[in-house]
Amino acid sequence: MPSKINKATAVKAAVIGASLAGLAATAYFLFGPKGKQRRQQAKAWAIKMKGEVVEKLETAREITEPIYREIIDTVAKEYKKGKKASQPEIDALAADLKKHWKSMSKLAMSAKQDLAKDAARVAKVAKKASR
Repeated sequence: MPSKINKATAVKAAVIGASLAGLAATAYFLFGPKGKQRRQQAKAWAIKMKGEVVEKLETAREITEPIYREIIDTVAKEYKKGKKASQPEIDALAADLKKHWKSMSKLAMSAKQDLAKDAARVAKVAKKASR
C-alpha cells in the first residue's frame, strides 16, 4: 500500500523542485551553448532580475507555464518601472527566460520524482521503525 505524503512534505518538494528549476535555467543560460558569450554580456541588473524570478518561483505553490510566464512578466515590469535597464534589454531577457520553460519543467519533474521516491523510502523506514 503506497504511503501518503503529508502536505508539508509536498510543499517542501515543490519548493525544492522550483529551486532546482531556477538554478537549472540560470546554469543553462550561463553555461549552455552560447554561455561564454552570455557571461561576457551579463550585467548586474540581469543577474538580479534572474535572482528575483528564482525567488518568486520558490515561493509559488504550483508552477505551470502560465504562472512561470506571469512571474517573469511581473519582475520585468518592476525593472522597467525602476529604469534599471533599457526596455529592449529587459524584454530580450524576459523572452529568453520564457524560452527555457521546457528544459526547466523537465528538470523540475525529474527532481520531483526523485523527491517522491525518497519520501516513500523514508515513510517505509519510519513505518518499519514504529512496529
